Amino acid sequence: MRRIAYMILRRFYLAPIYFFRIWWYSWHLDRYDAEKCYKLLRELTILANRSGKVTIEAHGTENIPKEDGFVFFPNHQGLYDVLAFLESCPRPFRPVMKKEVCNVILVKQVRLLMRGFCMDREDIRGSIKVIGEMAEAVKNGDNCLIFPEGTRSRNGNQLLEFKGGSFKCAMKAKAPIVPVALIDSYQAFDTGSVKPVTVQIHYLPPILYESYCGMKTTEIAQLVRSRIQQTIDREKERQ
Repeated sequence: MRRIAYMILRRFYLAPIYFFRIWWYSWHLDRYDAEKCYKLLRELTILANRSGKVTIEAHGTENIPKEDGFVFFPNHQGLYDVLAFLESCPRPFRPVMKKEVCNVILVKQVRLLMRGFCMDREDIRGSIKVIGEMAEAVKNGDNCLIFPEGTRSRNGNQLLEFKGGSFKCAMKAKAPIVPVALIDSYQAFDTGSVKPVTVQIHYLPPILYESYCGMKTTEIAQLVRSRIQQTIDREKERQ
């Protein structure tokens, strides 16, 4: 959290302006479409990353499907993860956020701008409903993001188990699954350091519905996890 304060302090003269713009957009979503809201958030994210000495190395952006209506499935390292997407991904997407942060000041406004979903991990019925809403959104051409681990790892670049249920949204929508490997993302907000950090984000080749339609969701989860793990292992060996 020290880096967040550091980002704000280094651009203290701009922070009130951006906070006001985000607040204003969130109250007037009828005036600002997803593209305009996303453009604002990307602009702020790039500025914050420069101020906070965070460098994003994006790989495989050519793997992002050309047509909308797909789902990102990244590993979950920490509070910073979505910001890595905001700088590197040129297309708007709707993230799933845990209920505990959905109404936190500023996070709530960002969620509204991104048309994000709130999920209570303890409410199974409610979670199923959110998955259904995501599937409908993807069918209608929205792009979504859900962390299949369900919670951040808290163990650096080590992965937790991927939950099969999270893949039902893609399966119901018959949508491309885009595995995404995040590396060293936890170092941005979860270590208490403000030293320069480089976060890698690897967009892996999409898995089309035709390739996974005969698989169980648990099998899809294992497949996606293995591809992300292989990418992390390869990149860590190079360092």
